Amino acid sequence: MGEPVYDVRLLSEIGGLMRSSIGVSVVTEPFDATIFDTLFVCRGTEPSTPGLIEFVRQAPGRHRRVVAACTGAFTLAEAGLLDGRHATTQWNRARDLQARFPKIKVEEDRIFIVDGPVWTSAGMTAGIDLALAMVEQDLGVDMAQAVARQMVVYHRRAGGQSQFSALLELEPKSDRIQSALAYAKRNLDKKLTVGQLAAAAHLSPRQFSRAFRAETRQSPAKAVENLRLEAARLMMEQSRHPIDVIRPANRFCRS
Repeated sequence: MGEPVYDVRLLSEIGGLMRSSIGVSVVTEPFDATIFDTLFVCRGTEPSTPGLIEFVRQAPGRHRRVVAACTGAFTLAEAGLLDGRHATTQWNRARDLQARFPKIKVEEDRIFIVDGPVWTSAGMTAGIDLALAMVEQDLGVDMAQAVARQMVVYHRRAGGQSQFSALLELEPKSDRIQSALAYAKRNLDKKLTVGQLAAAAHLSPRQFSRAFRAETRQSPAKAVENLRLEAARLMMEQSRHPIDVIRPANRFCRS
C-alpha cells in the first residue's frame, strides 16, 4: 500500500514478557479498554485464565472482528463466542472441541470458517490463508494477491478447502512432478494427456510415467481423477451449480 495499514499489538492479561509454546518470549501489553478493529486470539500450552475468558467474552461488543487460529478456537468456545456458530480448528483437536462444546457446529475438515464477525482456522499454515482472506476483505483481491506474492505463497486456499488435499496425499518429491501436477490442477476442465504432463515436467512420456509412479504410488490418470473429484466436491459445497455441470468428466488419455 506504500504506507502502514495494520498496527499490530501483542496483548496478555498482565503484560510484559510472555513465553510462547516454542520457547520464544515476546513483549506484550496488558489488557485495557482499547478498542481494536480485530482481536486475534492465540492459545499457548497453558489453560485459559478467568481474566482471559472474560476479556474475550466482551470482544464482540468492542471489536469488528474476532479471530482464532488453531486451538485459539478453544478460548473463543470457553468465552461462549462460538455457541450456535460454525467453527473449525486443527484437525486432530476438532473432535475434542465438539465433545467439550456441543453447541458449536464444528467442521473438522476446513481450512478456515467465517461465521459473521467470528473467524476460526485450522492450525499451522492455515493461519496464512486466514490472514490473506482478512486482507482481501479489508483491501480487496488485488492487494491480497500482492501480499501472497510478497510472502511467496503459491496461492491462497479457500476457506472451504479440506485440511487434507489430493495433492498432499500424492506427496510429489521432485520439482518436475510438482510442476506436472500444478499444470494438471490448472487445467482440470480440459482434456489431459500423459504427453502434456510430461512436457510440463520436461520429461519424455516414458520417463514421466515411471517417475510419477515412483514418487506418488499412483498412475497419472488416477491422480488426475482424484484432483477432479476434489475440485468437484469443492464446487458442490461452495456453489449452486447443478450436479450435471459439476460432474467431473473422465478426460484423460494415455497417449
